[in-house]
Amino acid sequence: MGPATSKRGRRSPRPSGDDREGAILATAERLLGERSMRDISIDDLARGAGISRPTFYFYFPSKDAVLLALLDGVVQEADAALAAVSADILAADPSRYWRDCIATFHRTFGAHAAVTLACAEVRLTNTEVLELWSRVMDSWNQAVAAAIEGERVRGAAPPGLPARDLAIALNSMNERVLYSSFAHDVPTVAAEDVVDVLHTVWLNAIYQTTDP
Repeated sequence: MGPATSKRGRRSPRPSGDDREGAILATAERLLGERSMRDISIDDLARGAGISRPTFYFYFPSKDAVLLALLDGVVQEADAALAAVSADILAADPSRYWRDCIATFHRTFGAHAAVTLACAEVRLTNTEVLELWSRVMDSWNQAVAAAIEGERVRGAAPPGLPARDLAIALNSMNERVLYSSFAHDVPTVAAEDVVDVLHTVWLNAIYQTTDP
């Protein structure tokens, strides 16, 4: 009698705020794989997360805020993965270093292709998404420019275009090629060839050879 009463009286764990927020984000990413953000309603997000519409607004003020949070999460994931690529490799094996970096972005954003495409589509009309992506691209441009300058200083790469200009061009190329691949544009680089193609262009642009 005692154990049975205790079992009946035990409350099931309630989802925490983090769980609910995560459920909203997971629902949004899943639905983005099926339709555009404009065709996803607040009710869709709330229902998928197992919460009410008023509860949704406790976590996010709008659908745009959900998309912004998704993008921020993917960027943080990409930065963490990139940080795991040791900078020491650059001096020992430049080709491997740049390939690992490119492959990291391809793998991370490819795993969240629906979010990547949705953010690219709303960037011109969503100021917050545009500002976040601009800051992210600028930070990546600075990192690539510094690496190029370092390669020139140590004599591994020849002088050439201003490092920042070259970094911007290369990162912008990556952005467009990845988007095209994820969106299955026609024509586009075959998914299995994207990293190889980008890697080859980067090596030629930075070192004027594919075997630095």
